[in-house]
Amino acid sequence: MKRLLVGALLVAGMVGGAYAEDDMSIQLDDTFVKAKTWLSQQNLTLTGSPSGRDDNAAFSQESILFYGEAAANANPNLSQAQREMGAKRAAVVTAQRAVAEYLNGFALVGDTLVKDGVLESDLIRSAVTGTVKGVQIVVQEYSKETDTAVAIVKVGMHGPKGFASSMYEKMFKDPELKSSLTEVDGKPAPKFKAKVERLPESYDGLIVDATEQNFRPALINRIFSAKNELLYDPSKVSQKVLVEQGCGEYTNSVEKAKAALEARGIKNPLVVKASGTVSAADLQVTDEDAVTIFSANQKGNFLAGAKVAFVLK
Repeated sequence: MKRLLVGALLVAGMVGGAYAEDDMSIQLDDTFVKAKTWLSQQNLTLTGSPSGRDDNAAFSQESILFYGEAAANANPNLSQAQREMGAKRAAVVTAQRAVAEYLNGFALVGDTLVKDGVLESDLIRSAVTGTVKGVQIVVQEYSKETDTAVAIVKVGMHGPKGFASSMYEKMFKDPELKSSLTEVDGKPAPKFKAKVERLPESYDGLIVDATEQNFRPALINRIFSAKNELLYDPSKVSQKVLVEQGCGEYTNSVEKAKAALEARGIKNPLVVKASGTVSAADLQVTDEDAVTIFSANQKGNFLAGAKVAFVLK
């Protein structure tokens, strides 16, 4: 079961999606002006609804935002206020149910969903249950025109009550599980080693351009050399950093990646292009770039602080 869970963690968020500016982003009905205005003011986009999901949005904005919609009770004996209250309540329940289903199916290993292992894994069960209990209702709106209500609920990805944080904290309590994060196909991956080269400038962060690869954001993302030597993995990051911000930033352009890292005080990140993938959550770089990253990190020590950004399609 632990092998299954490790694989699940490594390939979290595999159901794909789009960034907010893409046409594929999940949209609310124009009837719900208050909800749409709130999203715009917060500069957030929906992660999903009962009928869809957008995993990239969750990682890029550090929040899981789901909405639920419900029609008012058709009972003619109910007052308008009762109909509105009932619809709003039902919309919240629908959104909460959608979040639970999303988190249960959040991580994959092959074609296996985490929910298939929930009954066997206290770690997964407690993480999902605790997160759903901590769901925050941020918007409720009722439309008299359609006699329906919508609710938007929010769960943070990181931070004290975030879903990813909950998983990381539990993961670090299990030595066997933690050590498995540096394995590939059940065997320890060799660590990348090279002679440190003198570089023309100093770097304090790393940006990996993966726009040409089939790569998706995950709870755990790793970087390998062309020879499948492990260059970057969670064991190099402190638990505190992982809980607070995860393995890295996720954007859809190098310029946005630089801006995201700059907000964390990173002034001169090294930019490399991914040359391939080991899995949908694991990137490869050329051996030459691996030496550059390794050498830059010997001086800048940016990998330990997860000062890494991944640029996605």
